[in-house]
This record gives sequence, structure tokens and C-alpha cells, in this order.
Amino acid sequence: MTTTTARRPVRSRPGLLEGLNADRSPVTLAAHRQRYPRPPTPGTTASNQLIDVVDRAGLQGRGGAGFPTGRKMRSVAEGKRRPVVVANGTEGEPASGKDRVLLAYAPHLVVDGALWAAAAVGADRVVICLDRADTTALAGVRFALAERAAREQTAIDVQVCTTPPRYVAGEETALVHFINGGPAKPTAAPPRPYQRGVDGRPTLVQNVETLAHLAQIATWGAEWFRQAGTADEPGTALFSVSGAVARPGVIEAAIATPTSDLLAMAGGPTAPLQAMLVGGFFGTWVPGHALEVPYSRAGLAPFGAGPGAGVIIALPAHACGLAETARIIAWYAAESAGQCGPCVFGLADLASGAARLGRGGGPGDVDQLRRWAEQIDGRGGCRHPDGAVRLLRSAITVFAADLADHSRGAACAGASAPPTVPIPASSTAWR
Repeated sequence: MTTTTARRPVRSRPGLLEGLNADRSPVTLAAHRQRYPRPPTPGTTASNQLIDVVDRAGLQGRGGAGFPTGRKMRSVAEGKRRPVVVANGTEGEPASGKDRVLLAYAPHLVVDGALWAAAAVGADRVVICLDRADTTALAGVRFALAERAAREQTAIDVQVCTTPPRYVAGEETALVHFINGGPAKPTAAPPRPYQRGVDGRPTLVQNVETLAHLAQIATWGAEWFRQAGTADEPGTALFSVSGAVARPGVIEAAIATPTSDLLAMAGGPTAPLQAMLVGGFFGTWVPGHALEVPYSRAGLAPFGAGPGAGVIIALPAHACGLAETARIIAWYAAESAGQCGPCVFGLADLASGAARLGRGGGPGDVDQLRRWAEQIDGRGGCRHPDGAVRLLRSAITVFAADLADHSRGAACAGASAPPTVPIPASSTAWR
């Protein structure tokens, strides 16, 4: 039977964000080694056993998809060529800040996780990928690698790859394509990167938070990791909380912690909430009364939602959810890789229709948006268009009361208010 009640996080071992420097400088290698041992070389007993330990721990990817990490590692290790490990810190999700915090202030933990993963799958190369515009994270990673070059050299080649600031650049096939010299756009699959990726070699692409957890599991074991979270979704996670909260930022908590507790850890709501966007821009609106829902796959599933990248955006009652949704879908359209009709034309149509409805549209607008969503869903070259469809459908459900007014051409007062959800500018670069 599935359990959804979060266990109390164990505090006898450091969390991912514990021990950060108050002056916001990166944790030094010396301070890091007081808590974490040096990763082994490939072929040692510890590296050979790590995949089994990760399987027992139940670690799932923290980048959004939630794929079992041990299973992914095993698929790469069983390849016929020497693997490559890619640490994905591109963090294209605009509302997420967790990967940036780790790379900027705890970079040694991420590098350790990548080296542990490389030792376990037999890789001789690690590529740490991050957004070239994220200069703070880049400085943290370069600081860590410089320290290691001077004090802790390794036989595994560790490189840094900076990607263009595009949302789909962090999709694993786009990342591999970029490292191989192409534009940072998704490619047709199969083969998947675990089969043939960087330089045609089996490639393990893991989110940097996942690798940080992996370093902790390698240090303290599967049973320790399972003492937080639930049986089906163990461990802690990093959550990026923003919107109408007193202290927006990144927090760490056990998976399945009630959403109200996560908001309280961010200082609590600053206004009554009508809804929350969970999972990020690629996520789902859930009603404001869902505050006691456990933040987990099982807890959010009844709302058609999932944890995604661990994002919560609190939407105050005075804001217009339809207008906020229209802005996000316009961003989706601007982030298209331009490789398939559902993305190029479908998202443009969704964006224009959602914008018209956000301003106060006509009686046929909602039905037209539903038809377009049906035509787009699942038909894109990658999953980018599906995110816009999911977001739109959840908005139609959660903001049904406002929808009735908007579809009659009478936009609510919040439609002209300043946006709650910041929308980043889209880059034109793919290399």
C-alpha cells in the first residue's frame, strides 16, 4: 500500500544546504571534507556496490521527470563503450533556483556526486553543464575545480560546459547535442543518451541535485536516506518557493511535507491564496485550498499535478490566474526550438488565444483553446508543447469562476494588475 505521510527528516547528518557560508562564498574543499569522504576511483568495492545502494535508497531524479536513478545508472554501466557522466545544472525552469544554489555555494557536493556516479558506471569523463548567463553558479564551479586541481587530482576528466539560456537546452538530448557541437535543441530519440550520447558513448545525464543526494547516499547509506520522505518517495528535496510569500527562496524538506509547511518555511503567505503553481512553468495550477496536500507525486496526483522541479508559486487572491497563464504560455511560444509544427504554430496559437482570454475574450475562446490543446498534446518533437497544454488545462479548471466572466468579455480586476509570476526574456542563441 502506498504511504503519503512524510517521515521526520533526520537531522543527525547534514542536509544539502547545511554548512553554507554566511558570506555567500562557496564552501571550501577543506570544510567539505570534514563531512564527506573523497570519492573512490572506478573498480573499488565502494564504487562497484554504489548502484545497488542507490537502488535500495530509492533515489529518484530531482530534475522533474523523477526517473529512478539506480535504474538509469545501471543502463549506462551495461553499455559496450566507456560511459560519460553529464551533471545537468542548466536549470531552464525560470521559477527554480535550487540547482543554482548548489552550484554556487556547495559545488564540491555536486562534484563529489558526479565523481561517485562516474566511478560507479565506469566513466572516465564528467561534464558539468550550466547556463552561461548564471555567472554566480559558474564562479562556484570553477572555484571548486581549481581547488581540486591543486589539492585532489583525479583520473576522471572533469570539464565545464556553458549552455545558451534556453529552456529546452536542458532537455537531455539537447544537452548531449550541444556538447557534441550542435545547437542546444532536442533531437529525435531513440537512441537515448544512455544508449549513445556524448561522442557516441553511453551517457548518464543527471540533475545536479540528484548527484548531491547521491553523494550523501554514498556516504551514509540507503537506510539513512530512507529515514525521510515516504516508502515510495524517499528522501528530502530542495524546493523553490516564490510568489506571495514573505521570504521567497530555496528550502529543503522531506518529500511529502504538507504544502502549507513548505510555505511556512518561506515565511508564510503574505495574502490569501487562490491557487499555487506547482512543479514550475512546466507544472500545474492547483487550488489554494490544497494547502494540506503532501508535496509528492502521490499527494499531488489527484489534482493532475506532480512535484516537477520542486517549484511552488503562491498566487494571491487579487491576481488573475488567466492573465498569469497567458504570460507563461507566451513565454513557452518564445522558447520553441522551431523544429515541429505543434511547437512553432500550435504554441503561437495557444499564446494568442490565451492572451485574448486573459484580457477578456469571447464565448468561443475557451472551446477553441481546448480544441487546439487536443491537437497539440503529445504530437510535438519533444515534450515542450505538452507543458503548455497541461498548464492551460489546469488554468481552465482552477480558474473556472474567472473564466466565466472573461469568456463574456469582462476581464477581472486582476487582469491589469502587475504580474505575480516573473517572466524572463527569451534568448535567441542556440550555441
